[in-house]
Amino acid sequence: MIRFIYGYNLLLEPQLAKQMFQDRAAQFADRLGWAVDVNEHGLERDIYDTLNPLYVVVTDDRGAHLGSMRFLPTTGRTMLNEHFKHLYSGPPIASPLVWECTRFCIAPGASVRVSIQLLAAGAALMRAFCLQQLAAVFDEKMLRVYRRSGASPEILGCGLYEGNQIGVGLWHYSREQYLQLLRASQIDPIEMELFLANSDICRDSLLAA
Repeated sequence: MIRFIYGYNLLLEPQLAKQMFQDRAAQFADRLGWAVDVNEHGLERDIYDTLNPLYVVVTDDRGAHLGSMRFLPTTGRTMLNEHFKHLYSGPPIASPLVWECTRFCIAPGASVRVSIQLLAAGAALMRAFCLQQLAAVFDEKMLRVYRRSGASPEILGCGLYEGNQIGVGLWHYSREQYLQLLRASQIDPIEMELFLANSDICRDSLLAA
């Protein structure tokens, strides 16, 4: 299952939140060795988790965390502009039509299919919010996954971070690429629409209206 959850609603699901932040610690602190903040409970969280981001979460049939990523509009605070601007030239990325994706995380032992499902969900999110691009910092090892799924980014720059080669990229998804990602992730287009319809994206839109 794919979940689209705003930060304030994630607080209502403490077990899922705990698993996600634990898996983020396992990936970014333990495996990659990044200098991220991990608290005494083994949870990796940062200031951007307090800004009510939109999380996309893949869960198993029991609702356990398999993978996730975090989205914030680039019109506000972003990691790209505050921590990684030195990796690319040009002005800061700031547009209502571009959102930042960070903390792309796969749970230990999860299959490669989870990565593809997250990419497909990101493309679905773009369509739901009428976005033109997604911006992200990525580990160079992910380029193989992007190419295999047909979702390679436009690379803006690259460099070393915490001893790892990383890049900054922009993603533009055409309808054909979106459908290709759905096929690769084994998700039916109607199923993805149902994931969106059952999320708090739609509920909050109705409340705002």
